[in-house]
Amino acid sequence: MARKDGGPDRNEQGGGKKRRSFLGNLLYWGAVLAVWGLIFAVVFFAIFARDLPDTSTLYDVERQPSITYLDRSGALIAVRGTQMAPPVDLDALPDYVPAAFVAIEDRRFYHHPGFDPIGMSRAMALNLKAGRVVQGGSTITQQLAKNLFLTPDQNMKRKVQELMLAVWLEMKFTKKEILALYLNRVYFGAGAYGIEAASQRYFDKSADKLTVGEAALLAGLLKAPSRYSPVSESERAATRANVVLNEMVEVGAISPAQREAAVAEPVRVSRTLASQHAQYFIDWLDKQIRGLVGEPTEDMVVETTLDLTLQTDAERAVRRTLDRDKGRGVEQAALVALDGEGRVRAMIGGGSYADSQFNRATDARRQAGSAWKPFVYLAAVEAGYTPTTPVVDQPVTIGGWSPRNYSGNFSGQMTLAQAVAQSTNTVAAYVADQVGRDSVARAARRLGVTSEIGLQPSMALGAVEVSPLEMAQAYDAFANGGKRVRAYGISRIRTPSGRVIYSHGAGENGQAINNPSLYYMNQMLRGVITSGSGRSAAIGGRDIAGKTGTTSDYKDAWFVGYTGGFVAAVWVGKDDNKAMRGVTGGSSPAAIWRGFMEAALPKLAVQPIPNGPPLPEGWVAPDPIGDMMGQVQDPYAQPVDGEPGPAIVDGQPIPTPAPLPNDQPVVRPTSPQPAPKESPRGENRPEAVFF
Repeated sequence: MARKDGGPDRNEQGGGKKRRSFLGNLLYWGAVLAVWGLIFAVVFFAIFARDLPDTSTLYDVERQPSITYLDRSGALIAVRGTQMAPPVDLDALPDYVPAAFVAIEDRRFYHHPGFDPIGMSRAMALNLKAGRVVQGGSTITQQLAKNLFLTPDQNMKRKVQELMLAVWLEMKFTKKEILALYLNRVYFGAGAYGIEAASQRYFDKSADKLTVGEAALLAGLLKAPSRYSPVSESERAATRANVVLNEMVEVGAISPAQREAAVAEPVRVSRTLASQHAQYFIDWLDKQIRGLVGEPTEDMVVETTLDLTLQTDAERAVRRTLDRDKGRGVEQAALVALDGEGRVRAMIGGGSYADSQFNRATDARRQAGSAWKPFVYLAAVEAGYTPTTPVVDQPVTIGGWSPRNYSGNFSGQMTLAQAVAQSTNTVAAYVADQVGRDSVARAARRLGVTSEIGLQPSMALGAVEVSPLEMAQAYDAFANGGKRVRAYGISRIRTPSGRVIYSHGAGENGQAINNPSLYYMNQMLRGVITSGSGRSAAIGGRDIAGKTGTTSDYKDAWFVGYTGGFVAAVWVGKDDNKAMRGVTGGSSPAAIWRGFMEAALPKLAVQPIPNGPPLPEGWVAPDPIGDMMGQVQDPYAQPVDGEPGPAIVDGQPIPTPAPLPNDQPVVRPTSPQPAPKESPRGENRPEAVFF
């Protein structure tokens, strides 16, 4: 139809514009989105692929040098650093070994192109429902890509690169090759990389001899090697292994009967790794190695002084007593055992290495209590006192400080040997004041105490913070004939091929205690065991000496004891320095010490406590220790002529201790005086009670 102006109608112009159908629109916009999606994908992957790692290093293994620790007889204690083993051939493994890892880590491994959209969607749904990450969606191929090429950082860039590398691995290698690479490179904890190293580390066998249960346990480790360690978390590891076994049954890798057989057969972890408390000892050595040989640049073998058999005895003794006395507030313990040369033969740094890696044997500083008194009495006998010297247990005040006895009573006249055995505080404080607390400090330092020693009056009763290692080191001089030792744990460091890098030289074991002082001290410290505060530590048929120690309010309890050429120091307490319930040095610490020594001494060629250097010419030993303890003549007895005279022992008069100076009078309080509160760390306790 023509318009009135003679021009063509708009609907007739060019035949008009035809509208697209719904299908046409769908195809059109689909093509547009596809083009833009392709452009976006190209740009996206170009950005993330720009700094992908070099895949040519696929077969290169970069690792830190390993340090293998052996005990004194050559038994394996631990391996620190990276432990690798030759790659294992997948065909050499029982079928159930790789099947265990596929069942628990990536059930659809043989059916996806490197990433699993179904598994990722399922994991995302479960995580959203739980409100936290409860399941991962990474495939074995993705895990391999991450382990080979990427950092463990959790971010979008790393995840995209992981997907890209997983697809690349799937295009380059067969499924069998990918699984073999994975099993030979994945980390199993305890420093072991690869299934062969893990099998050797945990079970002392090659991977081709793994049982169904062992394979399930190793597969369960991968989720969290520390959390599911069969060494430190055996119950949790067993539970996780059961999960793996159930998954293996569900995917048909094993039969229900095989599962039941695996559950019925206990999995036994390597004996050397089962001794996890030896890790405190290894930690102690690990700090020293860099100072001895520098930063390791090659694998090393460290030959140590530790005796794994004795270490096991120590662990059992500590565990038994901690379990028994936890109701009394005993939470932690430490033990150090040295031979006469200062070699560390056993070390326990705490109740559980898995719970706390803090080494209380070497790094904790706790007040020594009466375990410190042998240094007081050593200074005294070096100044002229003897075990039969008369002393008086009576109230005393020194510089405004009045020590109290544990019993709350005063026993009056006694011998020095009796004061040592009964751990009499007033006598120790008085004697230290007479011989000089600086002399006491010098004696302790000479024997091997390295911590700071204050000279306040309460120092005489053990208000000094020391480590169990220091106490064992210092007491070793009493056990080995009077020689000072420096405790050590490394005998030699070598390469696996045998090249010696370091060897412990002859120590500076000079004479620290001469005679008759050493003879006197050993006699008096024997008396602590035979008739004093350490009677519970006595072992029939053994020549034993030692000293108990307990600090005020039962915050720390000690027992340090020895026989010929072997000493052990034991401490118990709480990390927060709170009080235990009536725990003394003669209870829990002595029980640990005796339990350890009863098991250890039959395995050692120990002798009676040596007398040490020659005694002075013409010197005659005093009466036997029994006489020292209770049958010594009264030093203040009246002779026939009615005049007071000194006691006579072995034809020699006993010197009477000098009276206190005028500015330090003897004070006899008419009523008990309460002890003031302590500072948090226990310094300068003016009324502390030690026994």
